[in-house]
Amino acid sequence: MRENIEYFIVKFLLWCASWMPKSLIYGIVKAMAIVLYYILPKRRKLVYRNLKNVFPLSSKNEIDRFAKKVYDNLSQSVAEILLMFVDRFDIDNAIINFDEAKEKIAQIGSSKKGVILFTAHFSNWELLAHFISKHGLPFLVIGREGTNKIIDKNITIPFRSKYGNRAAYKKKAMISMAKALKNRETIGMLIDQKTSGTHSAKIDFFGQKASTTLSTAALKLKFDPLIVPTYVVREKRGCYRMYIEPPLEYTASEIEDEKEKMKAMTLRYNRALEEMILRAPEQWFWMHNRWKN
Repeated sequence: MRENIEYFIVKFLLWCASWMPKSLIYGIVKAMAIVLYYILPKRRKLVYRNLKNVFPLSSKNEIDRFAKKVYDNLSQSVAEILLMFVDRFDIDNAIINFDEAKEKIAQIGSSKKGVILFTAHFSNWELLAHFISKHGLPFLVIGREGTNKIIDKNITIPFRSKYGNRAAYKKKAMISMAKALKNRETIGMLIDQKTSGTHSAKIDFFGQKASTTLSTAALKLKFDPLIVPTYVVREKRGCYRMYIEPPLEYTASEIEDEKEKMKAMTLRYNRALEEMILRAPEQWFWMHNRWKN
């Protein structure tokens, strides 16, 4: 029963997004974000703590203002994703360096190796995935299975596979990724959140140890795919610049122990994430308890 109620609520929200003025959608979602900022103190304190850990020289007032920008930017991404669901957000017009982005996608697609596109919960990551797949590079998307299977099956998966992307859940991710890379296909990974288990380790991230997946490094060592940091940065409402960085080829050849080798490689990937986030730190998902012990 609960799943059905949630499903119809989401369907109603998407119906509203299909006809409401876009400015009103942005306004409503922003108002909701402001309300959540004030009524969820635990989450607000987590954002504050994360920001203070990364920017220790900032004053309390500066952190407070920055935290509100984080909520505002997330609200813009949510509004745009709603509009994308109902085909009211032009993803081509949204990329201001459209020709450059298409050219780089074509270059990656011409590689005879497999490709790992890695990014973070940063800016509008759904726009990033849609644009790349629409313009010639559909890929295997690794993500968590939704808690509501009805929403997942009827809304989320069709949305994410619109331009040819395929979804694989984390439980079977390594098998799916290995098969894709063996066939020289492309996969997409968001590697900025905490993980656990045998394929993870405590790796430095913004000066603190954070539990981080080693899967990217393990796949690089086994299949030698291109490892490409990829992301978009919002420059103003509805307008983004896409960054497709040069591949990271480091394989820690100076280290013999395989686990230590993967840790050293993963540190390089975290450094690339840091550079990404510092381009527009207010656009990262600071609500996540990234440094939880």
